[in-house]
Formats: sequence, C-alpha cells, structure tokens
Amino acid sequence: MNTSIRGRLLTGTALALAVTTVLTACGGGGSSSDSADATRAAAPAAQLKDPLVATFDGGLYILDSKTLKPVRTIKMPGFNRVNPAGDKDHVFVSTDSGFRVLNATGQRLTDIEYPGAKPGHVVRHAGKTVLFTDGTGEVAVLDPADLSGGKKPQGRTYSSAEAHHGVAIELADGRLLSTLGTEEKRTGALVLDENDKEIARNENCPGVHGEAAARDEAVAVGCEDGVLIYQDGTFTKVDSPDDYGRIGNQAGTDASPVLLGDYKSDPDAELERPKRVSLIDTETKKLRLVELDASYSFRSLARGPHGEALVLGTDGAIHVIDPKTGTVEKKIPAVGSWQEPLDWQQPRPTLFVRDHTAYVSEPGKKALHAIDLETGEKTASATLPESTNELSGVVAGH
Repeated sequence: MNTSIRGRLLTGTALALAVTTVLTACGGGGSSSDSADATRAAAPAAQLKDPLVATFDGGLYILDSKTLKPVRTIKMPGFNRVNPAGDKDHVFVSTDSGFRVLNATGQRLTDIEYPGAKPGHVVRHAGKTVLFTDGTGEVAVLDPADLSGGKKPQGRTYSSAEAHHGVAIELADGRLLSTLGTEEKRTGALVLDENDKEIARNENCPGVHGEAAARDEAVAVGCEDGVLIYQDGTFTKVDSPDDYGRIGNQAGTDASPVLLGDYKSDPDAELERPKRVSLIDTETKKLRLVELDASYSFRSLARGPHGEALVLGTDGAIHVIDPKTGTVEKKIPAVGSWQEPLDWQQPRPTLFVRDHTAYVSEPGKKALHAIDLETGEKTASATLPESTNELSGVVAGH
C-alpha cells in the first residue's frame, strides 16, 4: 500500500453512504466551540421532519429536506463528519474528541457523547448502531431508540486487542463481527457470540476496510485483494481478478444479495481515480467488475429503493446499475463535472440517498440538489452560504 493510501486509511476514510450502508464513515476531527454549546443549550426549536445535516468548514447546517435550505447553523470548527444514528431524530457527529449526538429534528446538540480519539465508522444494522473508535479500538453498541431519552444509552462494549482503523457490526442474533489489526497493519476480522466468546476468525484480508450487509445477513468487509464475506457462521474469501484489487468502501441493502463496492488496482498511485466498480454476489460468492465512463470518489456509492447500485460519477451523473446484470441502465444528471481532490478531507460532490430521493451536494457552486430516482427530475435545489463537505440525515430503521 502506498504512503498516501495508507495515511488516509489510518486517519480514517470511507464512505459514508446512505441506506443501510455504509459505510462506511471514518473518523474526523473538530472541537465543539462555545457557539456549539450555546446552540445545544438554547430553547427547544420546532421539530423539523426528516432533516438533512451537512458539514462545512466551521460547522454544521441542519437543512429542511423539502427546500434544502438551512434551518439552523451550528458553529463547530475543524473537520467533522456526520452519519445517521438510526432513528428519526438523531445524527452522530464525529469530532476530534469523539462521537457527539445531534438532535437534528430538534436542531440542537445533545449532551450525549462517546469520547475517544479518532472516532471512525458508524454502522447501522438489525436495529442496533455500532461505533468504532480508531484511536482506542473501542466498540460501542447501542439501540438508537434509547437516544430519545436524553441520556447516553447503556449497551454492549468491546475492546479490540489493539487500536486500529476498524469497523464492527452486530448481527440480529447478537453476534459481533469486528476487524483485526494494528495501527500499522490490518489483517481480517473475528466474530464473537453474544457473550463475547470468539467463535470465528479469518486473517486473509489484508488492509481490511469498510463493511456492508446484503440480503440474508451476508456481511462483507473489504480487502486489498477482494472481500471477506461472513454468512451463516462461515467466512468466505472472494478474490479480486487483479493481484492488487482493493475494495475499501461498500454499499449494501436488504433488497439485494449483491453488494456494491469501489475498486482500485494501482497500489502505487498517489490518488487513483478508478473507473471500475465491483459487484459482489453474496449468494454465488463471485465478484464482477463494471466499467464506467467516469471516475468517482469514496462518497459516491449508494443504493436505491429497489436495490439499484448508484454511483455518482465525475461526469456529474448518477450511474444507475442493475446489480444482477452489471448493466448501467441509465444516467441521471445531477451536478456539473468535477474531479476528486488529492486531500480526502477536501469537499467533493457527495451522494446521500433516503427512500426514493437522492440528495447530491455541489460544493463548487455551494449548491445542494434533491433528485427523484424514479423520474430523474430535480425536485429542489438550493444555494448555501458555504460549500459543504459531508452530507447525511436522519434514517429510521435498518
């Protein structure tokens, strides 16, 4: 792995993607300011239905999902990241001090916090939300419904053998899959039963990164040479067609047995701008590559309401792929053409999907768009005061 790729992984990258996904969102930084604390303590605002949350250099926007206009701005300096908490009200904000809970519908920061250096992936699955803190290797499992009580939910915790940029997911029956590694090297994953007894392990997944779940609770983590699938108590390795074929960001859905993944094949690139994506069939345990006529970034992957594989390309279009055939069925114009910046923390167009709507940011124009995935029509657009970076929102249910 080259220095640039490795550096980005160890400090925390990923996709943050919508719908059951992903991903795959990695750690960030940024301290809450006095303004943020003042906002948190302010009188309760009117409840906002299905809000979106976007980050910018200096804070967060809480957005009306119909008009896309900011309803409230929370000042929070530094590089912050946002992920759905798993209920209809809350979003996790990753700062340099840990995970903080934002009541997005109430438009305020809460006092709920999971402290720790380098907060990383936030994974929603089977009614539980799992936080992985890279700087400590700590895993916290919570029921997002408990966030509404205003107090920090009490839930399962697990400590990795060593701190690393990792990810964990709890299955419906209480089994916990968590990655294995150190700050220098990541090797695979283990599975614990509901009593934290190790019941499975596989270390044939170099550079393990990111996760996604498909139909019938098939869970995959990405490797530098393919993916590692855990299903029905067994690990199965699916190899890439290239010696180095890195899959680090994935998007899954209960509507399909096929996972969507990125795909990079140049280990020496400072920043590879790939034009192929991977489709991993968790039933047949086979991997297919799909050629696109544009590149994309780690914030480009999502799934549609019918299981469609969605990729926001640098041509400005959402490429809609049939996961069964690998055919690009249509391209939906979304934003202007763009190029992925070298620094992974710099803004780039981001795709967030909820129900039948794709929300796409266009930081070069300080714009945000809502697109109906059925018709391909833009239902709303807005110009924001500042260019946004990450984009997320409340997502109830897993």
